Amino acid sequence: MSEASTLTRDDDGMASRLTRSSSDAHERAVVAAEAAAAKKGEDIAILEVGDIISIIDCFVLVSATNTRQVKTIVDEVQLALREHDGSRPLGVEGLDDATWVLLDFADVVVHVFLDSTRSYYDLDRLWADAPRIDIGDEPVSARQASR
Repeated sequence: MSEASTLTRDDDGMASRLTRSSSDAHERAVVAAEAAAAKKGEDIAILEVGDIISIIDCFVLVSATNTRQVKTIVDEVQLALREHDGSRPLGVEGLDDATWVLLDFADVVVHVFLDSTRSYYDLDRLWADAPRIDIGDEPVSARQASR
């Protein structure tokens, strides 16, 4: 496998992922989740979907009670990841009506929903086979300091 490749190999030698699974992606997902929580995002879940869909590592799912809160959470997630490691989204979809906004950070995709929209599309059920990353009570900054 060449150095420039973005594929990883399974134990059987077959390339099945289009991204490198990384703890950085998990950490970035936690940063996004904590930013959403700081703006009162609800029912926050981080799903490890890399082994299932192979093009990204994590989904962050967040609910909000109104469109203003959706936009506030989106802004806070973008700010937090930019401050954390300089990340900017490759794309932002759904900001016009703000019932479901998708932030694409390549290895992490953040979905911010209105409660009713999240219930309707039920991504939690759709991706029920994906392992969840425990956010825990300790902030990322505290975990980094203990390394």
